[in-house]
Amino acid sequence: MQIYYPIIILFILFFLNVPIAFSLIGASLYYFIFINTGIPLNLVIQRFTGSIDSFPLLAIPFFIMVGSVMNYSGISSSLMKMADTLTGHMIGGLAQTNILLSTIMGGISGSANADAAMQSKILVPEMVKRGYNNAFSSAVTAASSAISPVIPPGINLIIYALIANVSVGEMFLAGYLPGLMMAVSLMITVTLISKKRGYERTREKRATLKEVFEQMKKSIWALLIPFGIIFGMRLGMFTPTEAGAIAVVFCGVIGSVIYKELKLEHIPLILKETVYGTSAVVLIVMAAKLFGYYMTLELIPQNIAEYLISITDNKFLLLMIINALLLVIGMFIEGGAALIILAPLFVPAVVKLGVNPVHFGIILIVNIMIGGVTPPFGSMMFTVCAITKCDLKEFIKESLPFIFALLIVLGILTYSETIAMFVPNLM
Repeated sequence: MQIYYPIIILFILFFLNVPIAFSLIGASLYYFIFINTGIPLNLVIQRFTGSIDSFPLLAIPFFIMVGSVMNYSGISSSLMKMADTLTGHMIGGLAQTNILLSTIMGGISGSANADAAMQSKILVPEMVKRGYNNAFSSAVTAASSAISPVIPPGINLIIYALIANVSVGEMFLAGYLPGLMMAVSLMITVTLISKKRGYERTREKRATLKEVFEQMKKSIWALLIPFGIIFGMRLGMFTPTEAGAIAVVFCGVIGSVIYKELKLEHIPLILKETVYGTSAVVLIVMAAKLFGYYMTLELIPQNIAEYLISITDNKFLLLMIINALLLVIGMFIEGGAALIILAPLFVPAVVKLGVNPVHFGIILIVNIMIGGVTPPFGSMMFTVCAITKCDLKEFIKESLPFIFALLIVLGILTYSETIAMFVPNLM
C-alpha cells in the first residue's frame, strides 16, 4: 500500500493549492527519501535535471514566443478583423468572431490560457459595450479558448507526442478536424442563445466577396503561418522544433516590415513573457518526469493498464470509462499537468486493446481542455474571470450549454476513429 502514498500526497497537495510542479516534486521526493532508499538522491536530482535534455522540447519556448510576438506585432488584431469579416453578419456576431478568432489563433498561439487572456482583454469589453451579458461573454471566451491547444501547433500536442512516443507531425495533422468541430459546435450554441436573447450582429449584412478578399490580403501573412508549418514538416523541410523557430522569425518580419507595429522596445517584453511561460511549462514537465520515474519503478502504469483491461476488453467501453475519469480529474487538475500525469497511465491500456495512440491523444487533449472550462478549478475559467471580473456563479450558469456542446464533440471523436484520424489518413 505504501507505494501509493506519493499519489495520495500529490492529490492532498493539489487540494491545498500547492503549485502543480511543487506538488509533483514533493510527492516524488517523499518516495525517494522514505520508501525507495536504494537510489542515491544525487541520481534522482540528475534524473530530474536531465529530463529536459531533449531537442523536441525546444519547440515549447519557440511556440510560446510566437504567441507573444503576435500580440505585439499586430497579427492578432489583423486576425480579429478577418474573423469579424467572416462572422460579423451572423446572429451574435461578436461572440461568433470570438470563437473564430480562437480557431485561427490556435494554429499560431497554441495556448488555451494565452488565448483566453488575450480575448478577455480585447473582445469581452467590446462585447459588454455592445449589450452582451458579461458572464455570457466570459463563458464564450473560456469555451472557445479550449480550441487553441487542439489545433496545431498546440503545446499539448507536442507534449503528448513526446510522452506517447508518436509522431509530432501526425499529432499536428490529427488536431485540425477536431478543432474545427469544436468551433462549429460552439458557434451553433452561440446562434441558439443569441436568437433567444436578441444579441446583435456586428455587420448589417454578409461581407461581399470583394470585402473578404481585401481583408484576406491584409491577413494573408498571418493565415499562412499554420499551413506553412504543416506543409514544411510534411515535405521534410524542417522538424517541429525548427518550425517553431521559423514561425518566430516569420512573425517578427511580418510585424516589423509589413504591419510595422513591432518595435525594438517590444523585444525585452517578448523575451520576458517567453521566459516566464517556458519556465512554468518546463518545470512542470521536469517534475512530471520525476513523478513518472517513480511510477515506472513501481510498475504503476502497467498495473493500471492490467486493471482497466480486467474490467473490460471492449475498447469502446474502456474509452467511456477513461473519458468519465478524465472529465472528473480535469475539473481539479490543470490541463497540462493532467496530460503529463495521465498519458503514461492510460496509453499502455488503450494500445493493448487496439486503440491508435494518436487517436487517443486527441481524445485526451480535447477532454482535458473541456476540464479547463469546468468548475471548480478550470484554469481557463479562472483566467477569464480574473480579467473580466465575472462572478463565478454567473460564469458557471452561462458556461453549461458550451460545455455540453463540447462534450458532444468529445463523444463523436471518441467513438469514430475515422473522423478523428481523417486528415492523417488523407495525408
